Amino acid sequence: MPLDPAIAARLKRNPDGLVPAVVQEAATGDVLMMAWMDDEALARTLATRRATYWSRSRREYWVKGETSGHTQHVREVRLDCDGDTILMRVDQTGGACHTGDQTCFDADQLLADEVDAHR
Repeated sequence: MPLDPAIAARLKRNPDGLVPAVVQEAATGDVLMMAWMDDEALARTLATRRATYWSRSRREYWVKGETSGHTQHVREVRLDCDGDTILMRVDQTGGACHTGDQTCFDADQLLADEVDAHR
């Protein structure tokens, strides 16, 4: 499935041909996860509204929720001003993290909000 050439021309890929995709819950604004996309993964996502990524470890495409049932319905896809990061707003069903957690970013807080730190 080819990516629209106008979109492909704007992408700045890493040496492996990948672009990071930050995934955000549409309803809450919570950042759920980060994954990698190449042109094919982005084209599939845009065509189907099913979040499709490239697995660097398995060297294959994966559709979020295909095996776990924890799906992402893609509501919106944006490209940042430099063309080197994708932002996807999704409706998440089930946990977004491979651990089953709602977000991949709730395990280790390296710096607390100043308001929280003074309580």
